[in-house]
Amino acid sequence: MTLRELLRGPLPVSIADRIVTGVFHDSRRVIPDSLFVCTPGTTSDSHLYLAAASRAGAIAAIVHSEDGKQLAESVGLIAVTEPDSRREFNSAVLDYANRVYDNPANSMMIVGATGTNGKTTTCFLIRELLSQLDCPAAYLGTLGYERPGRTVELSNTTPFPSDFVELLADARDNGVKAFAAEVSSHALAEARVPIAAFDVAVMTNLTQDHLDFHGTMEDYEQAKFELFSARPPGSLSVINIDDASGRGFVERLGGASRESCLTFGAQGLLQAGSPRVGVDSLEFSMALDGREFPVKAPLGGAFNVQNLLAAMGSVVMLGFFPSMVARAASRVRPVPGRFEPVRNRCGFGVIVDYAHTHDALNHVLDAARSLTNGRIITVFGCGGDRDRTKRARMARAASERSELTIVTSDNPRTEEPEAIIEEVLAGIVPGREYLTIPDRGAAIQRAISLAKTGDVVVLAGKGHEEYQIVGTTKLPFSDREQALAALEARACG
Repeated sequence: MTLRELLRGPLPVSIADRIVTGVFHDSRRVIPDSLFVCTPGTTSDSHLYLAAASRAGAIAAIVHSEDGKQLAESVGLIAVTEPDSRREFNSAVLDYANRVYDNPANSMMIVGATGTNGKTTTCFLIRELLSQLDCPAAYLGTLGYERPGRTVELSNTTPFPSDFVELLADARDNGVKAFAAEVSSHALAEARVPIAAFDVAVMTNLTQDHLDFHGTMEDYEQAKFELFSARPPGSLSVINIDDASGRGFVERLGGASRESCLTFGAQGLLQAGSPRVGVDSLEFSMALDGREFPVKAPLGGAFNVQNLLAAMGSVVMLGFFPSMVARAASRVRPVPGRFEPVRNRCGFGVIVDYAHTHDALNHVLDAARSLTNGRIITVFGCGGDRDRTKRARMARAASERSELTIVTSDNPRTEEPEAIIEEVLAGIVPGREYLTIPDRGAAIQRAISLAKTGDVVVLAGKGHEEYQIVGTTKLPFSDREQALAALEARACG
């Protein structure tokens, strides 16, 4: 698309017919003849990067104030002013990006999953199932962006609008036919995603999280519901009705139907019968359309029954036969950092999991309890500069379900680790045994040194992450690597 076609206004003849090469909100990624987006922010003025974008070769900019327009023009950029309302601005950027990248969503099947817990596992498994069904697929979410031949780390679960569309275009241009994306409540509230482009919307569950952003559970729930309500009537949905909010979503959408709204759970249209769960294995009978299909997957934890149901239901709604989907489950890869076992010769289990809400922690610890008659030793912390109301809730979840709770640091960011721990300790159940060890590496070492045959050590909160954020700096850190080192020290790694 030429600049003239994109901006549809009077332009200098020297640049009007140049092909716009991309849309970027990060001036460090700008390439010649691209469009630079000055995203409205709360911590800095993005207009300050206009000069850098111009030097890198941008020919135009989307700004959000008259001052920004004047600044853009002063450094030689064609400027278009869009509203500084975050939602309206993002909607405009989505439109520009879709036009520049030629509407990549039209070339793929796209699934979007929202919910407090389970989004990552569900989307990862959707991609895995599709890949096993010879449908080239991509994943986008907490684990980054992954498609055949490329993996990229991302800073947000759901990226900014221009990045989102750019990644869709990358997937299309590299032969991807289906795309599974986590859709965060932040992204929905800020209109960062092209909601109408999702062929299937998935609801996993809803529990307290992100109240520092949304303010109330009602607003949090409404943000999630927009993924369903803002699509055309009759759009496909897969919804967990074991969850109260999920049942509410189904009612608001007009009820469940095999054609457009596939429910899953104990009373759903899609069910899992007679589950048998191990540390790294899962078997059940998938019931759908009056038939049953045996499922055996290399996943651990009872809570993964629902995640796998959500993923299989999504793939079925895309048009694949249930029998084929059930067989494909046996060949999926385990999800990094989601009930991930650290195998050892010590005689006890070690599980790494991303659980960072009280509900997720409940599920993980309940799953661990079902696998052992020994003790549960839980290591967890709470992130700094995030929802403080969940800290005590997580402590209660951990101490209720563990024989020993070790409270440590997560990503303290700009808060003092000891101050965070003090707020966490308010939720420890009276009489339950606990330790406080602010250094996370030392906490993991202590937990593994105390474990005995038959115990399960759960390292919760960071999962796949290979860093710890202290202040504003990312430091190398991996729960899995720390666990392996501690196991090696016991000579049974």
